[in-house]
Amino acid sequence: MVSSVSQPPRGWWKLSLALPVDLEESLLWKLTELGVGRVAVVHGPSEPLNRELQAWLPEADWSEADLQALEMALSPLTQPFALQLPPLRWERVADEDWSLSWKQHWAPDPIGTSLLVLPAWLEVPEEAQGRRVIRLDPGSAFGTGSHPSTRLCLEGLEALATSRVRGGASSDQPLKGLRVADLGCGSGLLGLAALALGADWVYAVDTDPLAIRATEENAALNGFQALSVLEGSAAELESLLHGEPADVLLCNILAPVIAELSSSFPRLLTRNGLGLLSGLLVTQADGLLSGLRTQGWEATLAAIQEPWARCDIRHTNR
Repeated sequence: MVSSVSQPPRGWWKLSLALPVDLEESLLWKLTELGVGRVAVVHGPSEPLNRELQAWLPEADWSEADLQALEMALSPLTQPFALQLPPLRWERVADEDWSLSWKQHWAPDPIGTSLLVLPAWLEVPEEAQGRRVIRLDPGSAFGTGSHPSTRLCLEGLEALATSRVRGGASSDQPLKGLRVADLGCGSGLLGLAALALGADWVYAVDTDPLAIRATEENAALNGFQALSVLEGSAAELESLLHGEPADVLLCNILAPVIAELSSSFPRLLTRNGLGLLSGLLVTQADGLLSGLRTQGWEATLAAIQEPWARCDIRHTNR
């Protein structure tokens, strides 16, 4: 049962629950499927495995009976893992307070050797001076890049930049000359990182209209204009590219969705391009790699941050 808390009506329900690693992907997918778009995963900077899922549901749309039905819909997700669903904790949050409550756990987040993801409401810390700063105000629906799958993609972009500098590219703009496609852009973070590293242009799509707004606002926040964003999926991304595949394809989505969208990759990634595919568990990597190779891709397991992995793809016979 959802406990009754004396708060003003027409506010928000805040859901909190401990987030076991094995259930993370399933819970995030299921909540999205159930229409819960305002979700964040938070953890302390020194405790990346001690994670909590938080979600906000408008009270006007979700009755107490709806919340009980939501819990019943989540419970079966635990069966394949022989786990129990952690207790769901509910509280009412006043409308003017909810948008601030999810910010309190976020901090400046250095990634790799050169990037800093900085929540827009914070200042650059002294120890991070000199990094490429990506300011982010993701709104309630997106995180600030702390999820391992996002970090794996950011580290992949940084590795590409480093290899190009070694090949003679400018260290100030190592991705200069490259066009980047972001399939499932969320807050826009990956595309913004590509622009911070000197990419010529980023083309981004997402099926969530909140993501489109967040990406546009975050691009403006960073002063980036070389970005086109559109609501949609692979077909819309292909349209944005105007028939000219990108040099880099970013795809940080769930593994089954990557597999479903992979047939579009040849039209999105140029012959000499690099695809960075994240959002998959290590246990899913072999199956995804096998499917990609069957389609003719040179696919490798490029990086792991347990339990998550990143696969890189290139065209064979480049």
